[in-house]
Amino acid sequence: MEAIIAAITAYQPATTQEVADKKLFMEQIRYQENLLTRENLDYHFSSSAWVVNPEYDKTLMIYHNIYQSYAWTGGHADGMSDLLQVAKKELVEETGIKNYQVVTEKLFSFDILPVPAHYKNGKFIKEHNHVNTTYLFVAPETQNLQIKPDENSDVKWIAADKLEQAVAEVAMHPYYRKLMNKAKKFKE
Repeated sequence: MEAIIAAITAYQPATTQEVADKKLFMEQIRYQENLLTRENLDYHFSSSAWVVNPEYDKTLMIYHNIYQSYAWTGGHADGMSDLLQVAKKELVEETGIKNYQVVTEKLFSFDILPVPAHYKNGKFIKEHNHVNTTYLFVAPETQNLQIKPDENSDVKWIAADKLEQAVAEVAMHPYYRKLMNKAKKFKE
């Protein structure tokens, strides 16, 4: 946990929401127990991969079965303290790609994301929050893509200017806009 706290402490927020999320984490959430596992029913770590093509004008998204929307790849830490490794693992599992590069090993984004109540595998999951770290990846579009049937039903590259039409979760639009805009700065 020390390395995670150090990374979040060093992270420079890009939006007022990130400022608020970092402050909340530093003042309160980091003192909770079991943040790396789902044993903490209110807050736990997840990690995401924001994957762009070499032109930085498309992102790789999955069609998430629970949310019935295109979404970034990612998942729960489930006890792993190397959140970059979590993002890599989820990227490969959820898309099937093998050829990718980490653009930077530093946190690309830090957000506390509200997760609405839902059912997963027939089990009720109460509303909670993901303390989410995001890492930036670049990958060629020419790779074979594979779904992970228990989690998603499609994987595809989506043009930056088409993201909002593809993403049914309206609450995620500001996050994805932020990520795409930040990613484009790495190309410049």
